[in-house]
Amino acid sequence: MDPSAPPPNSRLCVGLLSGTSVDAVEAVLCRIEGSGPEARITLLAHVSRPFTPEFTRRVLAADDARSLCELNFALGERFAEAALEVIARAGHRPEDVDVNGSHGQTVAHLPASLSETPSTLQLGEPAVIAERTGIPVVSDFRTRDVAAGGQGAPLVPYLDWVLFRKPGMARALQNIGGIGNVSVVSDRLEDTVAFDTGPGNMVMDGLARLATGGRLQCDLDGSLSRQGKVMPELLEELLAHPFLALPPPRSAGREGFGDALVKRLWERHGASRPPDLLATAVAFTVEATARAYERWLLPRFSLEAVYVSGGGTRNPVLMERLTARLAPLPVRPLDVLGLPEGAKEAVCFALLANEHLSGTPANVPSATGARRRVVLGKLTP
Repeated sequence: MDPSAPPPNSRLCVGLLSGTSVDAVEAVLCRIEGSGPEARITLLAHVSRPFTPEFTRRVLAADDARSLCELNFALGERFAEAALEVIARAGHRPEDVDVNGSHGQTVAHLPASLSETPSTLQLGEPAVIAERTGIPVVSDFRTRDVAAGGQGAPLVPYLDWVLFRKPGMARALQNIGGIGNVSVVSDRLEDTVAFDTGPGNMVMDGLARLATGGRLQCDLDGSLSRQGKVMPELLEELLAHPFLALPPPRSAGREGFGDALVKRLWERHGASRPPDLLATAVAFTVEATARAYERWLLPRFSLEAVYVSGGGTRNPVLMERLTARLAPLPVRPLDVLGLPEGAKEAVCFALLANEHLSGTPANVPSATGARRRVVLGKLTP
């Protein structure tokens, strides 16, 4: 047998996404052997292609049919470029790759708590990605779960269970992207609990852009929030947000924690107290996360530890305060489990594409509220 030959029953899969922070396309190339509970994933390469501030503003401002139509194709081009770059980074050719799994860019997410017509919309035209790369694309992963009565989110718990479960233990996997979300995984998939904890970086990012006139796209290294003091009355007002009282399953997005909220906060306090506003936004994320654990997780699970991923891990003020707030529960970086935290969500979409091709259901009804397990995604040859 040729020792350089790929293992039998394996695929090379690209994973692509841009998260709710709308700051970059994350792309990975993985070798995935098998499917379902015994799937084995090897990360071969990871690249992050930042958006320009102008393109981020374009995504956030798109609100009519023409702008969304054009944005869908523009995003498709950027996802295709990222796919080709990560394939080259790994030393492969496009013709070596079996599938692109593209989550795209969420521009609207409306679960039943926000709309009489539960729905979700991700852009990043898969036909463009397929045409530019010559590789089939599986995309639009949320919609089948929504059609089956679920929230369409979170999707990452399936990856968390496949990769990070440990026999006889319950582990929390906390992501702090634009929105915060947690998965608790244990021996059985059907016992997985996962939901959006509330704000992640979204409120902080929006305030940082306003506070610096667009010079910074985030609270870089906690440099802004570290200068301020938390405003207790405003913090309690924020913690009264109706989303935070909802029981799981629940999912959030820009509709609850995006520009409308940021604008209201800035109009009230931004001119006089920008650092205090940033410090309060950090405290909002920390406290919303901790209260979600106290209400929904700690009464049910004896957690081994919390493993954190997402852009929030690069904000030392946020991580210091979250670690202190959750003590004595250990808070650790996801990297200690062997996967770079910045690659995790893109790896999820490589796995979901592999499961689509295998015909393996990959939603987690205990997390999304769907009536049944379903195969996720749509194939563009």
